Amino acid sequence: PIYMDRHEIPKEITALHVAEMHREDLKIEHLYGCKGMTYWCDEKRRTAFCLIQAPNKKAIQDMHNHAHGEVPHRIIEVESSIVESFLGRIEDPKKSQKTELNIINDPAFRTIMVIGFRKLSFLGSDPKHMNRELGNCNKYILGSVEKFLGRVVRQKSGYFLVSFNSVTNAVLCAQEIHSHHNDFSKKFNKDFQLSIGLNAGVPVTEKDSIFEDTIKLAERFCELVLGKIVISTEVKDLYESENLNVKLNHKNIKTLSVGEEKFINLLMDYTEKEWTNAAFNSNDFSKNMGFSKSQLYRKMIGLTGKSPNSFIKDYRLEKALQLLDKKAKNISEVAFGTGFNSPAYFSKCFMDSFGVLPSKYIQDYTV
Repeated sequence: PIYMDRHEIPKEITALHVAEMHREDLKIEHLYGCKGMTYWCDEKRRTAFCLIQAPNKKAIQDMHNHAHGEVPHRIIEVESSIVESFLGRIEDPKKSQKTELNIINDPAFRTIMVIGFRKLSFLGSDPKHMNRELGNCNKYILGSVEKFLGRVVRQKSGYFLVSFNSVTNAVLCAQEIHSHHNDFSKKFNKDFQLSIGLNAGVPVTEKDSIFEDTIKLAERFCELVLGKIVISTEVKDLYESENLNVKLNHKNIKTLSVGEEKFINLLMDYTEKEWTNAAFNSNDFSKNMGFSKSQLYRKMIGLTGKSPNSFIKDYRLEKALQLLDKKAKNISEVAFGTGFNSPAYFSKCFMDSFGVLPSKYIQDYTV
């Protein structure tokens, strides 16, 4: 297996010291069945990340301990292709000078973009025409990502996950994609809704997979604040410091405060746990999240434009749409499985939201 580990670097340790420690690892790695592939060092954020082929996590700890005593704070298993998509390499960069020691001062910190787009209504839509529109949208997004030096990590229907080395490029790319989508929508009166979430972070945290919490929060931005570019406080601050304090006042950008980011995680953690329970309603929200009903209502209207009850209903309908796309269950099973009390009420809500009945959706829009 391949692993990535994280080291917290003390203030006195520089990229030179990290290069020396990496060299010591390479001298004795064979004793532990390990192979050091490369590493990333970030003097500013005081972190280093090693990419290592090894029989298990203990072998990595033992090797580091033997070589220099700096054991990692966390180790996760990764796939080399995914690491390369996020970070751009899985081997040492070419030596900048012909020196004995290859000093890598290359941060693993990345800006992560999640793009989500969805059809607002299927009423009167031609499925073939809709797929053609989606294809054109995908093509434009891929062109823009390439132009701004992003790397597509994952792409599926209505979803892109992209990694950028530069926060400025990520923001400019998001603005270009969003502006193009808005112009296209005005011109052709299309009812696709495009949402973009931008967050930034490092590959290894307390979670089990690479960039997990950074991706999850960017996805939640997309799910909650529809039709806008939503950016974290950190992305805003980094953009403004990179661009000599040029303020991000783009009308389609919503910058979230740290408090709002925490609220989103609290809200989504609870929703993801309870949404299939038919008895779950807005009273449970306020009770379990520690807000009064009026506080919760104000927060949710301010952030999502929806009341707690509307938010729950729309969340369930989006999940139902995904299940219908998979064709694994019939309409009754989907209705009860997504927290609706009856198939009839589910069909009514589905029709109100998407303009067609679930049976018509299955017939015309699922492949």
